[in-house]
Amino acid sequence: MADEAPKLSHVGADGSPAMVDVSAKAVTLRTAEAEALLRFPAAAFAALKAQGFATAKGPVFHTAIVAGTMAAKRTHELIPFCHPLGLERCDVVIEAAGEDALRVRCTAAVHHRTGVEMEALTGASVAALTVYDMCKSLSHAIVVESLRLTGKSGGKSGFGAGPRP
Repeated sequence: MADEAPKLSHVGADGSPAMVDVSAKAVTLRTAEAEALLRFPAAAFAALKAQGFATAKGPVFHTAIVAGTMAAKRTHELIPFCHPLGLERCDVVIEAAGEDALRVRCTAAVHHRTGVEMEALTGASVAALTVYDMCKSLSHAIVVESLRLTGKSGGKSGFGAGPRP
């Protein structure tokens, strides 16, 4: 038996865009973790560190955590076919990643019929963009180097070490 080609999930039988029908799926605990990496020029990172990770706009990490959480909760308003979810958990963590970078990680969880990958990715990306916005006065050469899903669990497929409970 030949392998079937993968199909796009958000395309209806007639080929038009459609929200996925999750009504027949079981409600389970769904979790996802995503991360973004920001790379800074060495002088800009040193200045940010010397300023206690604060700029004239305020505390960078705290502001980005709030922004990432707010974005994750509103993912369905930003991405057309995402189901509205009442997140039960959303944690945004920001930490140094070497001498010139920050890692932004967002973990989301909900008991639902659909996953929270997009919420975790949205939270990580908006938190990273908030860091960029708050630090651009130090340098416009800051790069959001990557955004990726690092783990998910609770649906028909899972991968990665999984988000921390």
